[in-house]
Amino acid sequence: MAPAPDPSVAQAEADVLIVGGGPVGLTARALLERWGVRVLLVEKHRALSPFPRSRLVNVRSMEIYRQLGLAAGIAAKAFAPKYGRIRFRDTLYDRDFATAAMVAVDAPVPESPVIGVVTSQDRLEPALLAAADAPARFGVELADLAEDADGVVARLVDHHSGDETRVRARYVLAADGANSTVRRLLGIDTVGPGALGDFTTVVFDADLTGWCERQPAGIYFTAHGSFAPVHPEGDWAWFGPTPDDAAHTDWSALVSRALGPGADVRAKVVRAQHWVMNASVAERFRQGRILLAGDAAHAVPIIGGLGMNAGLADVHNLCWKLAGVLQGWAGPGLLETYEAERRPVAHRTLHQAVANTHLMVQVLNRRHEQLRNGEAAPARVELPWSERYFAQLGLVLGVTYRSAAVLTGHTTPPEPSGDGTDYVPSAEPGHRMPHLWLTRDRSTLDALGEWFTLLTPDPVHWGQHTTVGRPLRIEPLPAEHTDLCGLGPRGALLVRPDGHIAARWPDPPPADAPLRDALAALTGRQA
Repeated sequence: MAPAPDPSVAQAEADVLIVGGGPVGLTARALLERWGVRVLLVEKHRALSPFPRSRLVNVRSMEIYRQLGLAAGIAAKAFAPKYGRIRFRDTLYDRDFATAAMVAVDAPVPESPVIGVVTSQDRLEPALLAAADAPARFGVELADLAEDADGVVARLVDHHSGDETRVRARYVLAADGANSTVRRLLGIDTVGPGALGDFTTVVFDADLTGWCERQPAGIYFTAHGSFAPVHPEGDWAWFGPTPDDAAHTDWSALVSRALGPGADVRAKVVRAQHWVMNASVAERFRQGRILLAGDAAHAVPIIGGLGMNAGLADVHNLCWKLAGVLQGWAGPGLLETYEAERRPVAHRTLHQAVANTHLMVQVLNRRHEQLRNGEAAPARVELPWSERYFAQLGLVLGVTYRSAAVLTGHTTPPEPSGDGTDYVPSAEPGHRMPHLWLTRDRSTLDALGEWFTLLTPDPVHWGQHTTVGRPLRIEPLPAEHTDLCGLGPRGALLVRPDGHIAARWPDPPPADAPLRDALAALTGRQA
């Protein structure tokens, strides 16, 4: 732990210190700034990632970015929806022997006002960095931290100047990746399969449009590694197992061979990156005033594009709770609901991603076995999943929370859902608020923001019970939606800032101040 503060070392103050400048940390910075929280973000690398890395922003994440006013800009630089598909080929220039859609990415779905996109992390991060004005210091690494009764003191080292700075923050949000320095300093272990293998991503330039423009995809799985278009205007990425002699590997030759014997294309390598595919969940997501999010909390295999998106949902869940505690309208106990709600989701997400990986390998092994045995390989291989499998909308949109921040009344608390492919909208407490059109172009999800939202067909009645001391807005709910929401003509739904339903009153309760009592119960503090 850090030594006693040295008066000769520069000091700085922040409400929240974010460690890690990837998509999760940058999104947290934007969310917290919207709440008026003083934020400092530090990232040990000198600049944003130049690698494509995470390449899918799913429909739920795009809902979050719609709330931040970023969705349209992200979509404008992403691939067209027709790229929302995976394809299996013997080599890249062969025809598909199997294919599957990324549902809610390849086309709109009625369950959401937005569509997910295929885009590269190096295109996403600049948009997220520009979305907030809070200071972000790159090339600054966390060296140590120490917690006391009032906050956390972090010792930072600037790689540009070599200077040390001690920053005092009320809370620390660790979004510093699967090899998290914060998690290591806290001694938090992980559970799960662990490292699944060493892989390399090679970004290269080659004209491959002749093979792929008629059958676009976000990713092509082949027996010689996987290929993915990086940007709409050009560049490709290959990834596969790292060779034993990686230091002396001719990456251009390797990728050129992987394209197939009939390709006659020389790949011009732009950069290569080695990485480990991890599969684990942290034993706990919080220690005192320090909270883990994203890969620091759960390292998820890449198949299915679930990892980064789970991290974005982490901070969407966490940031309003931090703001409430810091601004005094929520008690410190509200932060306990973060792990209670998100850690079960992390385990289900990890389970699904590992299952996705096994199924993908099963398809490739089945094809390899056919070719090795000299069989006449069929034009198509039957996939071990339905056409809707890679949608996973049940996991993406169907997440259900159970914690003290969800008031179930006298009903049985909902069981956590989200392991299935299909998503069934529900207005039960704990579920994500269903997307319903309030007007022609305004969704129920657009009514949400840095406040609690009360949706009711009778706003006049509920306006009489408006409580003070917490951010709250009342929104009229069209009568045609009341049955789906399980409401009578004077009922109401209380929706949290992260879009999950906190409480439901099918009819007005007899209490004089139902909103005041509900908000006090779920935030852990009287107004």
